This record gives sequence, C-alpha cells and structure tokens, in this order.
Amino acid sequence: MADYIYTLETRLSPDQQKAVTLVQDAAKAAGMNLYLTGGAIRDIITGFPIRDLDFTVQGNALKLQKDLERAGAVVGNADDETRTLLLTLPGSVRAEIAMARSERYDKPGKAPVISPATIIEDLRRRDFTVNAMALSLNEGSRGLLMDPSNGVADIEAKVIRVLHNYAFLEEPSRLIRATRFTTRFHWPLEERTQARYESGKENNYIEYIRSSSVGHEIEQVAYEDDPLGVLKAYEKEGWLKVLNAHWSTAKVDTAGLGALIKTRQQMNELGYTPEVAPAVMYFLTERLGDKDISDLRRAIPRKDLVEAWKDLEDNAHSLAKRLTGKEAATPSRTWQLLSSARPEMILFLAITARQQAVAQKIKNFFTKWRQVKQKIPLPEMTELRITPEMPEYPKIANDVFLLLLDGKLRSRTETLKYLKPLAPPPPPPPPPPPPKRGRGAKAAAASVAEAAAKTTFKGKGKGKAGAVAAAVPAPPVDKPGGAGTKAVATANVAAKSASPAKAEAASKTKTVAKVSKPAAPPAKKTAKAARPAKPPAKAKTKPAGKKKK
Repeated sequence: MADYIYTLETRLSPDQQKAVTLVQDAAKAAGMNLYLTGGAIRDIITGFPIRDLDFTVQGNALKLQKDLERAGAVVGNADDETRTLLLTLPGSVRAEIAMARSERYDKPGKAPVISPATIIEDLRRRDFTVNAMALSLNEGSRGLLMDPSNGVADIEAKVIRVLHNYAFLEEPSRLIRATRFTTRFHWPLEERTQARYESGKENNYIEYIRSSSVGHEIEQVAYEDDPLGVLKAYEKEGWLKVLNAHWSTAKVDTAGLGALIKTRQQMNELGYTPEVAPAVMYFLTERLGDKDISDLRRAIPRKDLVEAWKDLEDNAHSLAKRLTGKEAATPSRTWQLLSSARPEMILFLAITARQQAVAQKIKNFFTKWRQVKQKIPLPEMTELRITPEMPEYPKIANDVFLLLLDGKLRSRTETLKYLKPLAPPPPPPPPPPPPKRGRGAKAAAASVAEAAAKTTFKGKGKGKAGAVAAAVPAPPVDKPGGAGTKAVATANVAAKSASPAKAEAASKTKTVAKVSKPAAPPAKKTAKAARPAKPPAKAKTKPAGKKKK
C-alpha cells in the first residue's frame, strides 16, 4: 500500500505544507472532517507541479473564513450557493475549500440543485476520474486514499475519462476542461469519452454553458505553464470564442509572453516564486480592446487576481521610477531596493522596462551581483575566525557584500582593516595535561633530571677550561703503556665521567702531558684534523724542546 502522507510531504513546497497545516487546524477547531481532493491529489500522484490546493470539508466551509483571515489568508471569493472559499494563503499559496455536496441537474444550462453530502458522494459528482480522489487529513484516518472511480488506474494508463454518460451535457464547461487537460498532460481522451466529446461538439452543448463556468475557465488559463499552447488548442476547438467573442491568438503578445515564461524559470532557479497569473493575463490580452478586457475581468471569480492584473502597470511604473532616483544611486542601494520589492513586479518590469538603466540594474541583480555574493565568506573572514557560528555573522556577511558591490573593499589590506575590529577574541590556550602518577611519574622525573644535567654540562663546557680541553690535541703514542698515554686516557675518562670541576682538572692534566712530551709531526696533523677549534697560542710554542737542546 502506498504511503500517500509521505508522498504528500515530499511533493509539497514548504509554503504549501504550512498551508495544509493551517487549514487542518482550522477544520479541527470547527469540528469538520477535512480531505485534500481533486487536482492536488492528481498532481501529487502524477508528479506534475502542484498549482493549488483543493480541500473539501463535511460542513459549511464559509465558517472557516474568519479563522483563516486571522491567520493571514486573503479571501478572493466566497460563494454562498456552493459554500466555497477561494483563498490565497500565506506564502502565495492558492487554495479552494468547498463543502462536500451532491449536484442534481434538472435541465442543461441551469444551475444544479446542491445539497450537503458525504465525501464519497462528492467524489462521484465530479468531472473526470483523475480528479475524483480524496486523501483524508483526519486523525483517525489520516493518509487514507478514497478512489471510488479508480482514478489511480487511469493516471497509470495516462487517459482522461468522464465519470458518467451525461457529464458533458450536464456541465458543458467540461468540454473546455477536457481540451485543457489533454494539452497540459499530453494524455488522450479515453475511447468512450472521446465519442461523447465529439457528440457534445456536434450537438452544440457549449451553448448551455453558465457565465460562472466561463469565468472559471478564463482564470485557469492564467495558471497554465504553457498558456499560449492552451489558447491555441481552444482556438482550434472553437472554445476561445466562447470565452470572449473577440479573443484570438492574434491578440496575444507572443514575444512578451515568451520572455515572461523564460524569466520566471530563471527566477525559480534562484529561489523566487513569483505569481505570474496577472502578468500572463496582461500579455494574453495585450491587443484586445478595453471593453473586452473589462468583460474578462468581470467574469473571473477570484477578485484578488483581477486587482493584481489592474495594478500591474502602475506598480511597475512606480518601481521603475524608484530605480532611476537617489534610492538606487549605488549598487548596494539598488540591491536593497530590489530585494524588498515584490518578485511579481521585478518579473514584469524586467520584460516591459523601456529605460536601459532600469533593465541593466535588474539584469545585474539576477546575474553579476549574485556572483559577488558567492565570494562570501572571504578568505580574510576565515583567517580572522569570522564564521557562521557567530551570532553577528549574517549582518557582517551582508555588510561585507554591500561594500564589495560598491567597490570599497578592493584589496586585502582594506578588507583586513574593516574585519579586524569585528573578529572574535582568540581562543584561550589549552589546559596543561594532568600530572602522571606511579611508575610513569618516576620515569618522567628521571628523564627531566637527565635533560637538565646535560644542559648544565653543555653550558659550563663553553667556559675557558672547556675550550682548552676541546682545543688540545691528543699526545702521540710512543710505547704501549707509556706515561703520555696514561695521562691522556686519564684526562679523557675524567672529562666524560666527572663533574664540571673534575672535567677542568682533567683538562689541566692533559695540558701538562702535552708540555712534558711534544707530539710527533704525523700525530700533529691528525690532531689538527680532529680538533674543532683553533688551539690557544700557548699550546703552539715548544719551550720544552728548546730546553732539551
């Protein structure tokens, strides 16, 4: 069995997950059972982008309006007849909350008779099997998928199938909706559904369409990833004239719409999620007359979309004026201004800006200046231990970035001069190791004493006696066991084993032995090669030899 809650949590964006939690808490507080239904479940299973969230409650959905508005939701429309709320939840998440209902059509073209119903009855009155599924968000059955029409099988088969034979006759707007789904998903209509579709076209079912359904279909075009493709499909099937008699693909600003889709994709890659529906409607109706545009706006049920569409040009003009004034005199100020602006305004202005300076600043905002931001943290920051672990790091990093934009940190010297006052103090030295005990302590004390003795011996050996002892060469060996040999051996042993005082006495003995018997020439060369320093002048004279002569 599939884990649909896991799929739900992995497929929804963070803002959409918060929206689900918000609606779930509101429904729980009102004592209503809540289900995620319709296109949201279809898109979660298929892997297509989740455009909006459709909720169904067993109860009057209008009772949730005040609680949701207090939580930051904006109500686009409230339908008293169907008890349906059209909302924009925090994070620009579009949502619809409807009452679980049943519909009975007495005559084509007339509004159905609506009555409260169970969730299963609500699913059975829908348009296509792929939209007739619900996921429980209630405590006792959370994660339970209800699919009475086997919509999951049609999703796997990638076909569009109506629920019953009179689907197109009862609600002719389903003819337009079928064309939109086949264009978006590239799925064909199921064989019998295709036959009923053709029959509906031949018998002109579309003339019974209600005005509220026309407005809903106009709005849905604005949310498509390829609105121009959908509009062309409508024109081919003859549905575009149903939405507006003067609307055609020739009235569309194709170049502007293409630039809009491309720029939106670039902003999505940078982490922005602008609401493009108002701008899409602007370019789709660019060459329509004012009266036709007014008619389209009146037909759209979601009034917040209409207001955003109306204010689009005025808001973009205001932002362009600010970008050419003192508020954006430097790159850092321009960055701060665009960072605080609505992404929708930046997106629209990037396409429609007529001033070269404005267009260049927006281009730098998306490309050049972001490359500068990627250089942070600077090597100097790491060197001075300015790391993300510091509470002040975000502010320091932002200030450094703004200074880099304005060219005020051009060299390493300037960077260090600015960062040093902000660097944290150096860490304290590590504590000394704990003292050793037992045999380890005795061995450590012995090694320390031995090292101290060697150091003392070397220091005193640098005195006068040590220098004389190192400078005097060893006497020659005439006979084994002679007096000179014994004296030299005694001096050497004394120098190695005795204390510094004894080493000085041994050196004197060595000198006396040298004076009493001069060395032969071959032995003198060997001594010269072995001695490390120049012997004293006293050792070079030969007074003893002169006395013997």
